[in-house]
Amino acid sequence: MHERRIPEWLRHAPAPGVRGFATLAGTEAVARGILISVFPLAMYNALQDAQLISEAYFLVGILSLAVGLMVPFTTRYLPRRWVYVIGASFFVTGSLLAATGDPLAVVFGLGLNTMSTVITFVCFNAYVMDYIAKVQLGRLETSRLFYSAAGWTVGPALGVFLYSWWSPAPFFIAACAAFSMLSLFLWMRLGNGKLITKATRPPANPLAYLPRFAGQPRLIAGWIFAVIRSAGWWVYIVYLPIYAIENGLGDRIAGIVLSMSNAALFITPLMLRWMQKHSIRYAVRTGFVTAGCLFSIAGLAAGWPWVTVLALVGGSFFLILLDVSGGLPFLLAVKPSERTEMAAVYASFRDVSGILTPGTAWLVLLFAPVSGVFVASGASLLAAWALSSKLHPRLGRARITIAPAE
Repeated sequence: MHERRIPEWLRHAPAPGVRGFATLAGTEAVARGILISVFPLAMYNALQDAQLISEAYFLVGILSLAVGLMVPFTTRYLPRRWVYVIGASFFVTGSLLAATGDPLAVVFGLGLNTMSTVITFVCFNAYVMDYIAKVQLGRLETSRLFYSAAGWTVGPALGVFLYSWWSPAPFFIAACAAFSMLSLFLWMRLGNGKLITKATRPPANPLAYLPRFAGQPRLIAGWIFAVIRSAGWWVYIVYLPIYAIENGLGDRIAGIVLSMSNAALFITPLMLRWMQKHSIRYAVRTGFVTAGCLFSIAGLAAGWPWVTVLALVGGSFFLILLDVSGGLPFLLAVKPSERTEMAAVYASFRDVSGILTPGTAWLVLLFAPVSGVFVASGASLLAAWALSSKLHPRLGRARITIAPAE
């Protein structure tokens, strides 16, 4: 009788590591990167009004926030891996729906894609906190951004080019990329995360964790940093294309400069080394103050369109620095027993920024042009810089050191 020879990787799935999670993030970047500059154009072509676009993004943000907060509650009854699968499927469905070009279908497609982003993000962060040690979180964030660089760099410009050639093309490519992301996730066999202790009672409703979150100043500050950083990206991605069209720069310039900005993702390993040489606190403060000043200059120099565009591009470079460092204050403060619930609370920064940004822009546009949105964003980034002064100087440093031999 012949002995069965089953490969070890089929018997036992390898423990997920930094490279596996970074690769998963890279496939997501392809799906999201190619649509990030297309959706604002599709929304503008469908609604033809900056205020209506802000209203649509505002309502989508509220829906996405509610969905994100309910992910931990859903995992009480549905395994986490299936929640991730459903979230990835939303991206495929939303992309195909938006490809039709119908105004209502574009709005619904945006809603599905936004919900997909927050669902997969909550699950992704819960898996990260399960499998990645805290001292490796900085390396993971850098690797995640580095692996995502190609998708975020090529995607925006390619998406705009394909949209002008044949409008459904970028949506079809995004759907294929999202399906590849789903296939990679299933191949990694992450399951439902690590089991820390045997549960003696059902997990609490995630909303019950909000008071515990509110009682931890470090978590609150880390979450605020994430909200303001994300709001800066919202302004850059959504309102720069509108500004470019209204000021005669064309509908392709936004996708091109977004690709140029995202090319800085390739130097995130250098940003990590720079951050390690100084500190997380110094990196966060540098990112917020410089981005805030440049966004403010962009708004005040609105009469010179190219100056505004270049200032926003410069500000986006420091938003990438904040992508490397800005999430660490929150992740480093999370207790192991609250991983899934606090991951959902943290993920809400996308949706809160997706509500606050178009909501604030909606009010600003009542009495100011689009450039006023840039000034408001710059002010919020500078406010975050002031708040970041309270971060501990040694945040993220290893607590245990080996004394030299005498």
